[in-house]
Amino acid sequence: MIPIRFLEEENRVRKTRKTTKIAVAFAAAIAFAAVDAGSSAAAPEPESRGIRVTRFLGEQRLPHRTLFEGTTVGGLSGLDRDPRTGTWYLISDDRWRYNPARFYTGQLDIDPATGAFTGVRLTGVTTLRRPDGSAYPAYGQADAADPETIRYDPHRRALLWGHEGDRPDAERPNIPLSQLFLRWTSTGGRHLGEVPVPRNLHLTTTDKGPRRNFGFEGLAFAPHRIAAVIEGPRHEDGRPPTVERGAPTRITVWDRSGRVLGQYAYQIDKLPAAPIPPTGTTDSGVSEILAVDDHRYLVLERSWIEGVNYRVKLYEIDLRGASNILSRDSLSSGRPYRAVSKRLVLDLDSPAPTQNLESLSWGPRLRTGECTLVIGSDDNFDEREVTQFQAYAVRGCRS
Repeated sequence: MIPIRFLEEENRVRKTRKTTKIAVAFAAAIAFAAVDAGSSAAAPEPESRGIRVTRFLGEQRLPHRTLFEGTTVGGLSGLDRDPRTGTWYLISDDRWRYNPARFYTGQLDIDPATGAFTGVRLTGVTTLRRPDGSAYPAYGQADAADPETIRYDPHRRALLWGHEGDRPDAERPNIPLSQLFLRWTSTGGRHLGEVPVPRNLHLTTTDKGPRRNFGFEGLAFAPHRIAAVIEGPRHEDGRPPTVERGAPTRITVWDRSGRVLGQYAYQIDKLPAAPIPPTGTTDSGVSEILAVDDHRYLVLERSWIEGVNYRVKLYEIDLRGASNILSRDSLSSGRPYRAVSKRLVLDLDSPAPTQNLESLSWGPRLRTGECTLVIGSDDNFDEREVTQFQAYAVRGCRS
């Protein structure tokens, strides 16, 4: 989630909101992303061609602050699809600015024959419940929730969602400490349990653990694994990205029973541009992750740069060959480690002004054999942003 204070810099930020035709630069699909030179080195690139974007299928939007069943729609920061029923689940990161923590159900109309993406509509809304059955309280209160990602598990027929957590800092000293978590919920919103979080991802009131607004942002179900990523580097792992250097973040992997199997470093790129003015605000990190198989994942890497706007790229990564860093307290010092391999699949920066892309999900398979990939944006409930869904056809996806 991009903090709201970034969006209040209108007098210093020039953003163009024109609807333009979206094109795919296929040459970028075979480009390799450079991993920042430092204490880490990238694992060898697999020989497989991997995920390949074959065509753009269309774009759909929801009107700004759509009213639906007594709620204000916006802040959609995660989505996933039940392959059995075709139902889509969309989670809002609204922290009771408008309504309690919740997710929506909906339908995305993608023609299985042609792949044409022609519509999106909501069909229901569900309030997320705490273990005691009550709704999560509002922002600034103890146990408030900041939902950022959601996945549907067809085996359990239940949902797993991620809370980014919160902690006090110099600008917000009165914010209560709230640990990030991954919690199971029924499709009716009832709490069903949670996945244990490694101690090195626990938020603190000191300069240890994940930074504020850098908690769980992405979540994925692989065939035999659960994976989650925090948005940016922990305090011990180094500073956030700048125009001079990138930064590592951590992907944690569990088996389906919830046992932690390992943790791996993902190297975030350098900032693609300097802020305007040079002292301006930036925020860069991973906004979502999606499994291809037990080892390969797609990663959305998203930056907001004052005076520049959003910049987003889609990468394919492979955990094989990467160092297991679960027992390492710091990535900014000590012995070298090997980060996950990383290959650019799609540059989402051009030609249209890029939105705050935070959602990533597989859609239905087409009759051509192509998979569909849907990327969604979080409008931050800001009239300068849009709730957008882009659909692509891809090959090299899982069966």
